[in-house]
Amino acid sequence: MGLVSRIEMVETAAGDARVTWYPAERAQAVLALGHGAGGGIGARDLQGIAGVLPADRVTVALVEQPWRVAGKRVAPAPRTLDVGWRGVWPLLEKPGLPVVSGGRSAGARVACRTAQELGAVGVLALSFPLHPPGRPEKSRAEELLGAGVPTLVVQGGNDPFGKPEEFPDGAYELVEVPYGDHGFAVPKRAGMQETEVVGIITDAVAAWARGLRE
Repeated sequence: MGLVSRIEMVETAAGDARVTWYPAERAQAVLALGHGAGGGIGARDLQGIAGVLPADRVTVALVEQPWRVAGKRVAPAPRTLDVGWRGVWPLLEKPGLPVVSGGRSAGARVACRTAQELGAVGVLALSFPLHPPGRPEKSRAEELLGAGVPTLVVQGGNDPFGKPEEFPDGAYELVEVPYGDHGFAVPKRAGMQETEVVGIITDAVAAWARGLRE
């Protein structure tokens, strides 16, 4: 795990948000990551990225939405999530570096919806919830396809919110985590350790982020 430099509170129109910074020496970019609607920044993928990317000259900022900071258990409507994300953005830009917007699940949707207006140089969508489980007709593909900036999707091969083969063609990259569910957990029969799973994610994200900076 990378060293946490500081934790900052940010006032937004949706309430106080919290940003936990994992700094890189001679950083070339900031990667901001929001959490999902059912969990926080302790998710294995978010923590894995925060532990690895700083060594690749990318400062990672894990963002906790106001509802989470306030101790609520249920996320608010997407519009409110976007308000919280917009309110944090000036702090993310403060280092004067290009900012990649990202998140897992609901956080990935926020990043896609707001990327162009906020000036993000790319979007990292972890476990993008393409549709509610068992409801493929309720597609959220328009959000992903409308991001308007270079986008990487990292998706579990067995994600009930959308398996890789369900994703439409579009101007984005997609990396599959074999057997992974929505939280990138894999069954024992897969014969994969958690470190291997996290390695697939962090390797893909690091390579993609390098490409953005070239």
